[in-house]
Formats: sequence, structure tokens, C-alpha cells
Amino acid sequence: MTRIGILGAAGYTGGELIRLLLNHPEAEIVFANSESNAGNKVWSVHEGLLGDTDMEFTSELPLDSVDVIFLCFGHGKSEEFLVRHAVPPHVKIIDLAQDFRISGNHDFVYGLPEIHRDQIIQANHLANPGCFATAIQLGLLPLAKAGLITNDVSINAITGSSGAGQKPGATTHFSWRTDNLSIYKVFTHQHLAEIRQSLNELQHTPTIGEDEDEVSLDFIPYRGNFARGIFCTALVKLDESATDIDVQQLYRDFYRDAAFTHYVDAPLDLKQVAGTNKCLIHIDRFGSKLVITSIIDNLLKGAVGQAVQNMNLMFGLPETTGLHLKATAF
Repeated sequence: MTRIGILGAAGYTGGELIRLLLNHPEAEIVFANSESNAGNKVWSVHEGLLGDTDMEFTSELPLDSVDVIFLCFGHGKSEEFLVRHAVPPHVKIIDLAQDFRISGNHDFVYGLPEIHRDQIIQANHLANPGCFATAIQLGLLPLAKAGLITNDVSINAITGSSGAGQKPGATTHFSWRTDNLSIYKVFTHQHLAEIRQSLNELQHTPTIGEDEDEVSLDFIPYRGNFARGIFCTALVKLDESATDIDVQQLYRDFYRDAAFTHYVDAPLDLKQVAGTNKCLIHIDRFGSKLVITSIIDNLLKGAVGQAVQNMNLMFGLPETTGLHLKATAF
């Protein structure tokens, strides 16, 4: 049994993580930390867990009593926490913030199982990918592996309101969000750095970066009028030398052994993945142009579902343990 501590447990990701782990056959939640909610029942914040658990939030940090901690903080707070607290060497760390996703002066493995499965199995510290980053990368990585991203890529992706976190804000208020659509962080979204990092890892030339003579990723994120999910489309133009390649088969082969990522021949809709840990991908081809659709649940495959998938790998469990989740039928 894997003993687990959850920090920042009162947010959306904390609640979804608790929901998954309560039904995980090899997981035991030892503590759910939230200083502002200490002493309150978990279900008083995450109301969908009423009747599932009588666990209370705690302000304590019994780090010696767990095998792994999940950091469900806002961005920037994970690194701050690890500077201020000594985590025992035997305790593995899974960070859901962006603090350690870019390679640098740290030992965190970037936790995208479709390309880093072997490294994840050996990891003690893991940086879970971002939600937009997961959907976009999984839509583009097979092309990068084949060296086919040689022209600028245009990406549009729309996310549900839960992607903004649980704390209310001007752009998450129901009366603003419903029947509405807007863009934000045009060409500047923070997930672009980790997307470029993975694409560069698989496709070494040309570099996929920001310089004028390099392939660029033009990403426009949208705020959607729904609660959960990401629907992403990417436009890629192939060189003439690549127009005879069976791109659909390329994707089928790349994801043949992936536990949750699947190429689908038919067009996609978001309800196929809502409530699941799946990523579904479809390609429409128009001569040398590819329109790649990739869809995920932003809270699951884009966050805690992928984190539990990574935990399974880190502790030698079957990758799909506790993650046999069903999509909404209607």
C-alpha cells in the first residue's frame, strides 16, 4: 500500500486527487494538508465527496509517515515549500505546479509517460505536465519524432473554467463565463516552454523555438463556457517531401503501447474524454496541411489523473491502476 500526503488539498486538483485515491486499490491517504481549512471535513470543501470520506484537512505535515507527497500548490509555491521544508529522502515528490517542468538545476523528471516512461519508473521527484501542454504535446509529438515539424505551427485550444483554479475571479464568475468566449495570454502562455522542450527533445532539427529562423508555435488559448476539458486544434504544414507519408499510421504506431492516448479515425467531441484520463487524437488532412485535434480532461489527464498514472509507474504498479474512469455518455 502506497502511503500518500496531499499538500494544497483544498483546490480543484486536490479534490480530484482525493477522489481518485479514495478509489485506488493500492493507495492510502495519510493526510490532506490545508492550513486555511484545518479541522474541517474534506467534504465540506469538496462536496462531491460527502458520504465517501470523513477525513479532515490538517495543518500538520507528517512527512515521515508517507511514501509520496503530491504538491497541489499554485505556481511558484512548490519550490518555496521545498526550500522551507526538509522532505525525507525516502519520500517521493510529485509536483503539479510548473516550478520544475523545465530542465535545469534540479532532479525532477518531466512526467509525460508517452515519452518518459522509463525515466518516470526510476524517478524520485517528478514534475507533472501542464494541462494545455499535455493536450498540445500529445497532438504534435509523433510529427516531431518523425522530423516533420519544419514549418510554423498554429494552435488554438479552449479550456473549461476549472482550469483557472478554485479561487473565484472576474473571468470565472458564472454570469461572465456562461454563453461567453474569450482569448488570453496570446502567444505568451507559460506552457509554451515545456511544449518546446519536449518537441526539441524528439526533433533535433530544426529547433522549435522563438528565433526568427526557427519554427514557431503560435498558440491562442480560449476560455470556454464549460467546466472541464480541453479541445485543441493544431495546424501543421508538411514539406512536399513528406506528402506521401501515412500520417494517421504514424500516430497509431507512436501511441500503440500508450495506456491512455489513442488515435481515433472519426472526428472528436469533448464529452468523449470528460471524467477520464484519456487523450484522444484525430487528424484531418488537406493536401500538405494537417489539422490535428487532441482532447483531454484538464483536471485528469491534464493534471491529477496523469499524476496518479505517474505515481503508479514510480511505485511499480500497473500504469492504469485506479484510473479505469468512464466518459460522460450524454
